[in-house]
Amino acid sequence: MSVFSTFFNRYCDRYFQISARGSSFWKEVLAGVTTFGAMAYIMAVNPDILSAAGLDRHDMVMTTIASAVLGSLIMALWANLPIALAPAMSSNVIFAQVVVIRMGVPPAVAFTMVLLGGLAFLTLSLTQWRQKIVRAFPVPVRLGIHFAIGAFIAHIGMVTGGLAIKGNDGLAFGHLTDPAVLLAISGLFLAAFLRWSRVPAAMLIVITIITIVGCFVPHGAGAKVTQLPTHWIDWPHYPTHMLFPYDFKGFFSHFFLVLPVTLYFFLGDFFDATGTMMAVIQRSGLKDKEGQPLLGRDAFAADATASIVGSALGTSTVSAYLESLVGVEEGGKTGLVGVTVALLFALSSLFWPLITSVPAVATAPILILVGLGMLSGLTDLKNLSAREQIIPLLMVLITVMTGDFMISLALGLLLFTFLAITSRRWQDITVMLLTLDGVFVTYLVLSSRMG
Repeated sequence: MSVFSTFFNRYCDRYFQISARGSSFWKEVLAGVTTFGAMAYIMAVNPDILSAAGLDRHDMVMTTIASAVLGSLIMALWANLPIALAPAMSSNVIFAQVVVIRMGVPPAVAFTMVLLGGLAFLTLSLTQWRQKIVRAFPVPVRLGIHFAIGAFIAHIGMVTGGLAIKGNDGLAFGHLTDPAVLLAISGLFLAAFLRWSRVPAAMLIVITIITIVGCFVPHGAGAKVTQLPTHWIDWPHYPTHMLFPYDFKGFFSHFFLVLPVTLYFFLGDFFDATGTMMAVIQRSGLKDKEGQPLLGRDAFAADATASIVGSALGTSTVSAYLESLVGVEEGGKTGLVGVTVALLFALSSLFWPLITSVPAVATAPILILVGLGMLSGLTDLKNLSAREQIIPLLMVLITVMTGDFMISLALGLLLFTFLAITSRRWQDITVMLLTLDGVFVTYLVLSSRMG
């Protein structure tokens, strides 16, 4: 056994360059365990979001776990970076709430959109165009996308947690006489305290506590907030009908209507992956021979491939997770972190009956905090001119008031072009910008005709 252990450690050391990067086998494993604890909440939150689109909750638990396993392995084995992947917490909301529910697009067409967005990302990842696109897309609109999605996610958390209900003049605060509402508020307070106290696996702890307490909290006619299954552990069975769930005919029959959202899936994955991976790599201190952050073509290609694989498995866009930073803080520097995360996700699939019983009240505080975390970047507005600041603020306002993210994106982009023209900032008017304007004008026309 000791001979095998020695051989295994040496093989891992050579393959992942553990010693060369100043780390150790067990330090990498510990970093992987820490990263998993920080992002394990996605196993409960992602199915909760996607099930609103009419997809089976158990199926979504399995596809979420499978995509996290394969996505993290692809990044680990291809790019050898301490970055874990899973379904992105922005794209899943857009997939369910905007594409399927609001636009009425069938899930099969939505999965096709995710696939094509991933293929576009992969194509650019293998070329030098990725940096050109990052520089060419308007910064105010990019900030607006980030903030608007943050507001949208927080809005969903407020509604699913019962903190926001329909009132005479729109939304009103939930009834404080409802024990479930009080439980959601308690969960939000607890999540905020644990997160900003830097408690490891804070979000997972909150989901667990609220789920357990929910077993004793009444909700509805004699029911409890949490409905526990008859058995907690069961052998996982993958929903094979979710494999390659594409509808190309449906996609091309509504091409101009779904094209803007397909562009969002591409651009959202592109910019989120760029920002997340840059933050993680800079924090890890990993650099190439030229002293630049170790973030090359392989990392982008791995992230894009994970999205393609995720769509084939039957889930929304898969992308790098910012929670990978907690693993880096523990000393993680190699892909062994991702391998550890993948193994832990795979083991978690045995507990799918328990995961499916997690109530919306338990995941709502996580959605609210994730959304507020994205809004914390509003301080970046000080780097914009007064004219440019109105663009992301308008996008947030439209999203919060109407819940229509695509309208906010379209108007934000068109407003940027209008202000650039009226201010005679001709250097801001690019072919790419005008092309995007044309795409979104077409979307506005088609969506208005659909009512």
